[in-house]
Amino acid sequence: MLIRFENVTKRFGRFVAVDNVSLDIAAGEFFSLLGPSGCGKTTLLRMLAGLEIPSEGRILIDGVDMTGVPPNRRPVNMVFQSYAVFPHMSVADNVAYGLKIDRVPRDERDARVAEALALVKLDAFARRRPDQLSGGQRQRVALARALVKRPKVLLLDEPLSALDAKLRDAMRGELAAIQREVGVTFVMVTHDQDEALALASRCALMNAGTLQQVASPGDLYEYPTNRFVADFIGTINLFEGRVSAHGRVTTPALNAPLEVLTAAHQVVGAKVWVGVRPEKITMTPAGAPHPHNPANATQGTIIISAYLGAVTMYDIRTPAGTLIKVTAPNGTRTAGPALATGSEVWLQWTAAASVVLDD
Repeated sequence: MLIRFENVTKRFGRFVAVDNVSLDIAAGEFFSLLGPSGCGKTTLLRMLAGLEIPSEGRILIDGVDMTGVPPNRRPVNMVFQSYAVFPHMSVADNVAYGLKIDRVPRDERDARVAEALALVKLDAFARRRPDQLSGGQRQRVALARALVKRPKVLLLDEPLSALDAKLRDAMRGELAAIQREVGVTFVMVTHDQDEALALASRCALMNAGTLQQVASPGDLYEYPTNRFVADFIGTINLFEGRVSAHGRVTTPALNAPLEVLTAAHQVVGAKVWVGVRPEKITMTPAGAPHPHNPANATQGTIIISAYLGAVTMYDIRTPAGTLIKVTAPNGTRTAGPALATGSEVWLQWTAAASVVLDD
């Protein structure tokens, strides 16, 4: 493993920002530290950069213990949320700055700057100053300045948060393409789950200083290990209940039992939560035939429909008073949702569509 956190804890006075974290990151990964504000992800990144010192544990890069190694001696470079480009320098001089500090010869420096600017598609902007660039272009300047030093690890602290939504989407693709081309290990901190899922090969989801789950984006979404992960990643319907038999959960949220895939340790009587993603629920008008299988089925009334272009998000109230979210694709060219607010509908999903989470 290129990066290893071994039982790392960071305290600020009595506050524990990072609590006994052990984590491995492989060479060439695009790895994301994800979680809500204050969860410890930025502190973990800053300890990797050498900007904070662990209270306990140690951090290794390429097998070398980084304890006592100052930031400028570590094989890492960092792109800050604010980009921190020098306003009085040209784009080329910004990118060359670190190489000048390292006393890289002029010819080599010029060649590496040109290579870095070409990589981020800014070679035509070399002589411009940052105030003549867009936000996305300034972000690419900061990226080129970090990559020109050829670090083993590039650290990104909320790299796209200062951009508007459309530019952020475009930069995601560019950032992923650059990482694939250079092959450098990227470690990114973000609170934006869409950003993490779109870019990362693996994500570590944190909460209150601890690791909740480390997995691929697909596994985080489809196979969350606890209620926090399920609720944080995407949108999910959560029903509280108890295991009544193997593969069956009773819940006050619905009038019918739930057929589920329970784990061996989820014994009869255990309190659990059943999660179902909105897009995995089938919705049909109430006039359609009653579902043959009463499990995982309920009637409801559409109380909100939000047309979002590719999909429509429905909020449906069941007779038991439970609110269920359903996402339906807009497969035909229409100007609004297929079913109007106030419509009566049937909802149903399969046992395999749900995930059973321990309380």
